Formats: sequence, structure tokens, C-alpha cells
Amino acid sequence: MRITHRAVTQTALLGLNSNLSSVAKLQQQLTSGKLISSPSDSPTGTNKALQIRQDQSAVEQFAKNISDGQSWLDATDTALTTALDQVQRVRALTVQALNTGATSTSAQQAVSVEVAALRESLLGVANSSINDRALFGGVTQGSAAYDADGSYVGAPPVGEGITRRVSNADRVRIDVTGPEAFGTGPDGLFALIGRIAADVQGNPGALSDDLAELDVAIDRLLGAASSVGARSARMQAAGQVNTDMQLTLASQLVDVEDIDLARTIMELSQAEVGYKAALQATAKVIQPTLVDFLR
Repeated sequence: MRITHRAVTQTALLGLNSNLSSVAKLQQQLTSGKLISSPSDSPTGTNKALQIRQDQSAVEQFAKNISDGQSWLDATDTALTTALDQVQRVRALTVQALNTGATSTSAQQAVSVEVAALRESLLGVANSSINDRALFGGVTQGSAAYDADGSYVGAPPVGEGITRRVSNADRVRIDVTGPEAFGTGPDGLFALIGRIAADVQGNPGALSDDLAELDVAIDRLLGAASSVGARSARMQAAGQVNTDMQLTLASQLVDVEDIDLARTIMELSQAEVGYKAALQATAKVIQPTLVDFLR
């Protein structure tokens, strides 16, 4: 087979272009800092990077859910703590009113007025809201859980209540309904405190029974507060896991997409040296003559 000067030239140019492409690719990687500029650079790496980014989007949404849920739980915990303080004050006043022998009529009246005022304050706490939604209203979209008479106007407990997904496999409930915390109807906290305010002046003998019912109401509030505390701990643990997952995914994406700077610089230097050597060798092997220009 006859090897022509044209064939030698084309083969040499093909090799030079290949070397030049390698240099250009390494220069582009060094400039962008990324191994993958287009899917053709690494189909497998592209697929893995897309999967990691999808996981990152999910983890970021979980982080938002955790933040929102934690805010709701914190607000609920604050409201329940305030309510417990006020109910404890009602209990202390009830015990004071039971001592009829040492309490004057005017003092009894003052106790009755303060208990009634505490009832109104507790109604305000029970109607606490976050983002215009009642904390204790359940799934209702309204901004109040109780009306002025102390009747529950929120939604009854349904299923798991209001939840936030904190991972692919876990949901955490963030709400406490009014009946769960304060009760409802004639056995509810507001009806009970209303009776205590009336009994202080009108029927002191009923205060013993009122006190026993108040202790039940306090236990119910404590149970609600404990439940919120446990869920808040779960939410904080989920938040830590979420943070760790974000760092892990970011590290994985760096491994897939980002270059090793030192290695890339070394490879570029080697490619440039090789390209220059190939140019010099080609120039010596293929030396055009006057005859080549006359053809």
C-alpha cells in the first residue's frame, strides 16, 4: 500500500487536533472548576449529579417544614406555659376563697373579679394564632379557637391533626386542639373557671368540687405541654439529621462535579507539553517542498 504525503499530513493533523482538544477541555475544566459541562462529558456522572440535586431539593423542603413546624410547636409551648401559670393562679385564688373564715366579703369579691379576669386572659391565650391560624383550632382556617362564651369553634381532632413531613419516612404532628388542652363544654376549663368566679361569692361550699375539677384540668394542660415538648424534641432531632444530610449531599455533589485543582493543573501542564512536542515533531516530519506548493 502506497502512503502518500497527503495521508501522512492528515494523520498528523488528526493527532494534533486530538491533543488540542484535550488541552482545551482541561483549560475549560480549570476555568469553570467543574468536571461536567455537558451530559456528554460523563453520562453516568450527569445522572448521579441530577439524582443528588433531586435529593437536595427534597432535603431543603424538609428543612423548611422543620422550621415551620418548630415555630408552631414553640408558639404552642409558650401559650401552654402561659396558660398553666394563669390556671395555677386560679387554683391559688380558689384555695384562698375556700378559707371563708379568714376572708372578708370584699376580699371574696376581689377574688371573684380576679378569677373572672383570668378567665378572659386564658381565652386570649387559647385564641393565640400563628400566620393567622388558630394554634388550638385544629385544621380550621379560622383565627380563633374559642368564642367569647368559651365555646370551642375550631375543628375537632381529625386523624393525625396538622403534621409536617420531616423526612421521606417521618411526619411530626405540630398542633394541639382546644379540647385536648382546655377541654370543651361544661367540663371545659373556661366553663369551670366561670363557675369558680360565681361560686366564690354565691356558693363557697361548691369550691371544693371546683378545685378537684381544676386539678383535672391542670393535669390535662400538663399532658398537652408534655406532648408538645416531646414532639419539639423530635423536630429538633430531625433538624440535626437534616443538616447532616445537606452536608453529605453537598460533599457528594462536589465529588461528582468539581475538579481536583492540583491534579487538573498537572494534567493540563502535561497536555500542553505533549501538544508542543507533537507540533515540533510534526514540523520536522512533514516539511513541505516547492513541489507541494506547485501542485
